[in-house]
Amino acid sequence: MDEQIKAKLEELRKMLQADGGDAELIEIAGKTVKLRLRGACGCCPHATMTLKQGIERALRESIDPEIVVERVM
Repeated sequence: MDEQIKAKLEELRKMLQADGGDAELIEIAGKTVKLRLRGACGCCPHATMTLKQGIERALRESIDPEIVVERVM
């Protein structure tokens, strides 16, 4: 499952990078994915929404419905 998560994150990072942001994978611990948002995403007031409604939802839909994404500062 880790490789599936990494591959999907690479897809999603392209969209973030197009808006001047990025996401750095810190750790995958079971079904918990820890990310650090960078660039424009790091200081955006909608960062939590990006993580939960964007990245987490995409990972849940394509890989496993129990995946949880956590933000690392």
